[in-house]
Amino acid sequence: MKPSRIAAAALVIGGGIWIGSGVLGRDAAKEAALQTKEPAATPLFKVAVLPTQQQLHQRRITLSGRTEADRKVWAVARVSGEIVDLRVRRGSVVKAGEVIATLSDEARTAQVLQAKARLEQRKSEAQARLRLIELGSYPSINKPLIEAELRAAEAGLAQAELEQKKGEVVAPISGVVVDVPVEVGQAVQVMMSGVNVAEIIALDPMLAVVEVAERQLPGVQPGGKAEVRTVTGQTTEGTVRFVSKKASPGTRTYRVDIELRNPEGVIPDGVTSEVDLLLAPVRAARVPRSALTFSSEGKLGVRHVGPDGRVAFAPVSIVEDGQHSLWLGGLPDGARVIVEGQDFVKEGETVEAVPAKALG
Repeated sequence: MKPSRIAAAALVIGGGIWIGSGVLGRDAAKEAALQTKEPAATPLFKVAVLPTQQQLHQRRITLSGRTEADRKVWAVARVSGEIVDLRVRRGSVVKAGEVIATLSDEARTAQVLQAKARLEQRKSEAQARLRLIELGSYPSINKPLIEAELRAAEAGLAQAELEQKKGEVVAPISGVVVDVPVEVGQAVQVMMSGVNVAEIIALDPMLAVVEVAERQLPGVQPGGKAEVRTVTGQTTEGTVRFVSKKASPGTRTYRVDIELRNPEGVIPDGVTSEVDLLLAPVRAARVPRSALTFSSEGKLGVRHVGPDGRVAFAPVSIVEDGQHSLWLGGLPDGARVIVEGQDFVKEGETVEAVPAKALG
């Protein structure tokens, strides 16, 4: 073979080897790159969180009730007779001890005069007998009897004057007259407890009365504050004065009396009222209503995100249920509560926590 042909063949063989080495090198590099490349990371699920803080919250419950006069008393006639003078009518304002009606005398004045005369007689007799005792003309053993007769005459006069005073009907308390069931000239006959002449109610203080359910009772204490709104337009603050220890047999609720200042008498008796009772403060955190959810075991609570980004579940108790938010007890202090997306994640899952405002 000629040298020129040998050289040409060598060149062709060398070129083929050089081209083949380049292709094989690229394939090997690609294969090595594919083997060393890490798989793409899956993005974390985003949830909207809201930071919470435990604080003392004064709970409030709203109940429907009514106003009630603190004192309602009847002025009564204690003796029989005819009503000769009636000084009050419905709406009259009276003071305690004021005479509101007078009954016919029925010989009571005559009995007083008779008792006075008897007393004067006993005094004269006592003076004379005591003088005789001093002179020794009358037995001294009769001295106690003389004194007893004198005291009996004094008691008789006091009793007669008391009976005479019973002819006047007086107001037992200060207040407003709301009922007068008798008229001038009407004869009344006293049997056992007297005859009602006028009903008087005291408007200051006024009471607001509500019935509290047994579950809410532990938070209501005497001395607690309340806000009262009547259907007649009055709004005032009051103080819990009485919490019943006995449940109503029919409703199993407990009576609560709230004392209201009513110096002008603008709040009437028996008006329907709405009462906000401020209960004892408890530690709680405020969260949106949408944050509430259920665990896989069916417990009511909220899901929150820990510092490591993992989802946790916290059982809670509802302290107060508002229109747009809730006050919850049982949350860890400073917990980042999930308010959006809590139903799409589970406990232990790692998520990306985004502030709720960032999601609108």
